[in-house]
Amino acid sequence: MAKIRYTHPDGSETVLDVPEPNTVMRGAKLNNVNGIEAQCGGSAQCGTCHVYIDEANTLPLPPMDDVEDDVLYGTASPRRETSRLSCQLPVSDAIDGLVVHLPERQS
Repeated sequence: MAKIRYTHPDGSETVLDVPEPNTVMRGAKLNNVNGIEAQCGGSAQCGTCHVYIDEANTLPLPPMDDVEDDVLYGTASPRRETSRLSCQLPVSDAIDGLVVHLPERQS
């Protein structure tokens, strides 16, 4: 289980304890976190689970593969160096304390 902090564009936060084997996206969807649409259900095809990883993050995240990299070029909110698809971030104890910032819009 990992505590994940979802920061909304207005500065408010939703903090969840997300159990394994979920992803950061699935944790948000199961708990009705606004700002994660995940229209494709988590298959890295739609880009509507785009998040910005907090710039202070030092937690070990999986490397981005070519599919995720391509999808991030088509997201509704601008891609940044810290952009990731939350469906590609598996929850584990190693990412306990992860902070993700939700973009202004997903579609």
